Amino acid sequence: MNHRFRIAIDGPAGAGKSTVARRLAQRLGFLYIDTGAMYRALTLKALEVGARWDDPEALAQLARESRIELVPAPETSRGIRVFLDGREVTEAVRAPEVGRHVSKLAAVPQVREVMVEQQRALAAQGGVVMDGRDVGSVILPDAELKIFLTATPEERARRRWLELQAQGYAVTWDEVVRDVTERDRLDATRTTAPLRKMPDAIEVETTGRDVETVVEEILRLARGGGRHALPDAQTPGEASPLGFLPGGPDRR
Repeated sequence: MNHRFRIAIDGPAGAGKSTVARRLAQRLGFLYIDTGAMYRALTLKALEVGARWDDPEALAQLARESRIELVPAPETSRGIRVFLDGREVTEAVRAPEVGRHVSKLAAVPQVREVMVEQQRALAAQGGVVMDGRDVGSVILPDAELKIFLTATPEERARRRWLELQAQGYAVTWDEVVRDVTERDRLDATRTTAPLRKMPDAIEVETTGRDVETVVEEILRLARGGGRHALPDAQTPGEASPLGFLPGGPDRR
């Protein structure tokens, strides 16, 4: 096992990045780094303290002063626990209000500079699976394997809608579609580190596919297509109880 191997997974909201990256890390015995959770934690703090969204320097200072920790928790559904300044915010960072503001915060260059430095430090030793929107382009441009996950807009909105419903949030389908569409727009058009597929990234479609099928495809790519290919996985792991939440409201 090449423990220096780094896998970067990018893609739009709802493409299945976190679910796939988490399961992939479990299969390989690697560290899973959820960059989105880090931005969500900082967004939660900005909302709580009433930070001004039009003051980039203040937001960057907030990032420098905040302690965001990702603790491996393979026994949980998310695979990690998120801590902000010592308190657990694993579920709080998934609130709809946080989701509506996270792309706005992530678009601030001064904030991204702070966060990217922290994320690179986490991945410095290798043996990581990191997911986000600029992992392959900015955070780990020399990653041994870059994956770009995609899914249809309807599929991505459906997954997000069901996730929020399962968490007990009273949101409508139209609200979720609007939020996902707006996040796509903000992520793709921001001037700093916009979401984009790198030339050396391999696109993997997740629409209508279960998690294990997607993970197996990426494992095959890791063993045969990376610059420093992996041998067989350390352990086969157990079948994942997680899925891409198929089904959802009938929009015909």
